[in-house]
Amino acid sequence: MFMQVAIGAIGIGVVLMVGYIVVSQVRSALPNSGLVYQSNPCYGYPLSDTTYCNTTSVPGGPLSDNTSQYLSLPNQGYSEGTSAVQLTVFAGFGLIAVGIIVLAAFGLINVFQ
Repeated sequence: MFMQVAIGAIGIGVVLMVGYIVVSQVRSALPNSGLVYQSNPCYGYPLSDTTYCNTTSVPGGPLSDNTSQYLSLPNQGYSEGTSAVQLTVFAGFGLIAVGIIVLAAFGLINVFQ
């Protein structure tokens, strides 16, 4: 019984390690800045146009560029999401490590009884 539980814990640890590697590789493969391109609502309009150029839907407040068709903005969802996944998997490593230590202690206790 002890051996089956230990093998299961090791299997879960391997799955978590693979998940961590995949998440970290995806984060490093994507651009460091994590920029997204959004259509510029002020493109082609005068900067004084309050309908298109004074929008608050774009991060950074009122727009000051009416010559670019696209705006490059930081992708906050990407940064927050991937770091949260990476932290969750890392916390899982800690739980598996504690589980393996407890199982090893339980096995040693049973061996020396």
